[in-house]
Amino acid sequence: MQIENHKSEIENSPALPRRDFMRGAAAAAVGGALTKVAIPRVHAAGSDELKIALIGCGGRGTGACVQALSTDGPVKLWAMADAFPDSLEKSHQNLLKGASFSRSEDAGPQTSKMDVPPERRFVGLDAYRKVMALEEIDVVLITGPPGFRPIHFDAAVKAGKHVFMEKPVAVDAPGIRKVLATAAKAKKKNLKVGVGLQRRHSPLYREWIQRVQAGEIGRIITERIYYLGRGVGKYYARSPEDTELEYQIRNWYYFTWLSGDHIVEQQIHQFDVACWMKDQYPVSAQGQGGREVRTGNDYGQIYDHHNVDFTFADGTHLITQCRHIPGCWNHQGEYVDGSKGTGAMISKRAATLRLWEQEQPFWRDTLEENPYQIEHDDLFAAIRNDRPYNEAEYGAKSSMAAILGRMATYSGKVVTWDQAINSDVSLGTDAERFDAPAPIQPGDGDYYPVAIPGSTEV
Repeated sequence: MQIENHKSEIENSPALPRRDFMRGAAAAAVGGALTKVAIPRVHAAGSDELKIALIGCGGRGTGACVQALSTDGPVKLWAMADAFPDSLEKSHQNLLKGASFSRSEDAGPQTSKMDVPPERRFVGLDAYRKVMALEEIDVVLITGPPGFRPIHFDAAVKAGKHVFMEKPVAVDAPGIRKVLATAAKAKKKNLKVGVGLQRRHSPLYREWIQRVQAGEIGRIITERIYYLGRGVGKYYARSPEDTELEYQIRNWYYFTWLSGDHIVEQQIHQFDVACWMKDQYPVSAQGQGGREVRTGNDYGQIYDHHNVDFTFADGTHLITQCRHIPGCWNHQGEYVDGSKGTGAMISKRAATLRLWEQEQPFWRDTLEENPYQIEHDDLFAAIRNDRPYNEAEYGAKSSMAAILGRMATYSGKVVTWDQAINSDVSLGTDAERFDAPAPIQPGDGDYYPVAIPGSTEV
């Protein structure tokens, strides 16, 4: 599935090292789970060719595919799937003509790593099923909208495939519970699972957090995270022939059942960092949010700002802000205040630790290695060397932390972790035809329903 590429425009920030091939988002197929049970093939270290399939062929999926094909050892793109033929063909052509799947500067295009004839390019809402039915596929890249990931992940594990799936892994509590259950099944099958929370693979983040956890700034008192920018640059303009479901999937970023809202779809990275640093997840949250600028129906139903105060079991707090409004202060950063000092990570590139009695930071570094490539290197190395590797559990819990924040802003109430994770509110659909009803429908004046704090039940 594909919509117009969504470029996050963070003004006055250094260029972000997001997967460089393309930045965007794509939708992949929805549907029920496969009933076939498969056993993964075993690969000797570096010797056997790994065949991969891409499910969700937008910019994000295409970029992930380039990095999977750039890992060490023989690997080949064997199949592609997308709900929309234009998305799939654009991705296929871009991979053929523009990609070098080697980190060697003189490698040039390596089309030998691609073998995707028309009969292995699947289109439709059930396209992912056809990928899972290919026994020769070893690894699937699940890069469609977050609302579909629990279904695709479950199907992949049932089919015996190793998985890389993008963040967040779900948009609601039932989806999170499904991912956690599927993760347990993957462990039993010895399937490797990677999740696109690339900061976990950044040498800079790893050292920064290790030093904080070692007590260099004392006991953690407060964490603060900021994801403030203009917002995404485009939305999909409805075509007369679009059904309501097709339109929403093409314009997925602006519908909560597909993206989770930008607090979940984008700020998930920072929630993951905050919970990783504390080595725990919040027990409650309260916050405010709304739509101040993005109020037109083209922007679906999501908010353009969220401010949330989370509480951990030890009484410490995580203060979060995310905003998509042009003309304001733009900033990305994670901060931690301790009993002896403070730490900061600015725009994923510069880290500091500062003791209260020192005027200057005593540690600073810049990000040189690409964590987006490293996360694929680590996953594929685990597959080839048969090492335990399952990131789905922390990926699900960090996604749940972001969902908890959205529940707080949408409801305007204090929401506990237990209330949130046990919620039965399911936002999505398992439809496999575009003429099926969409999970939400326009209301009065053809406007989509928007959460109203104080009224909305989450």
